[in-house]
Amino acid sequence: MDIQNTQIENFSDSHKAGFVTLLGKPNSGKSTLMNALVGEKLSIITAKAQTTRHRIMGILSGEDYQIVYSDTPGIIEPHYELHKRMMRFVDKALEDTDVLLFVTDIAEKHDEDDAINLILTQKAKNKGLTLIILINKIDLADEQTVKDKILYWQEKLNPEEIIPLSALHGFNLDAVLERVLQYLPLSPPYFPKDTLTNQSERFFVREIIREKIFLGYAQEIPYCTEVTVLTFEDTPDIVRILTEIHVERKSQKGILIGKGGEKIKQIGIAARKDLETFFGKHVYLEQHVRVAPDWRKKSGKLSNFGY
Repeated sequence: MDIQNTQIENFSDSHKAGFVTLLGKPNSGKSTLMNALVGEKLSIITAKAQTTRHRIMGILSGEDYQIVYSDTPGIIEPHYELHKRMMRFVDKALEDTDVLLFVTDIAEKHDEDDAINLILTQKAKNKGLTLIILINKIDLADEQTVKDKILYWQEKLNPEEIIPLSALHGFNLDAVLERVLQYLPLSPPYFPKDTLTNQSERFFVREIIREKIFLGYAQEIPYCTEVTVLTFEDTPDIVRILTEIHVERKSQKGILIGKGGEKIKQIGIAARKDLETFFGKHVYLEQHVRVAPDWRKKSGKLSNFGY
């Protein structure tokens, strides 16, 4: 997969381009939506909250437009340093946003005050900001519930648009693209037209392994885990990757590895399958587990891990 290029050509004065941020609470469906809008799996998806930890750009280019989507961590009240770093990615994405897509779950019980306050603050800072509210997962609700939600959000935030949709089933995604293009400013592209994301191949190796950990373990294990890539060798026939999986306590290391190494072997098999699809060739994946005590609370460790 070609992730990034470097050359930008000249484009006409009618070309549109801009930054579009997906904002919402955990599990609102932002990652599923961005993957659907871009047409590639860039953000990992699980049923657990706080799966997304970074700002991940997905770039959609047409002949006369370029949309730079940003998937962001779900809005939470920070409890330790990792959470603070995650919310900084949200703030950074909002700094250069032309269109803000606020993704809200149809089942939310109006407990989104932190998200609402953030949006109102951003609208006050950026008078030219376009706000589009996306009411997601409407396949799980009846027509009256959807109408009630539309009225609620119209009164609460007075956005330019409200679009009910189902990211999982692809319902109304065309309407999202149409509205985004409507509000996108005139601009040359920010990236070459064949660029898919701003993230590196190593980043996606880490994310794919993290996804398998989130899917394969319960309770605290996914949240205390971070992945680093020690070596990455891409040859014509095979990609050789050496990784470390970091946990906070020795007991977590034992759970992650499993009896006789069976659990970590399963993670490796599942991750390698996705990595081979991603790179389009064979992958040799080696994984080691290390203990990094309280890494989620330590600034130095978090910086080393890319936060």
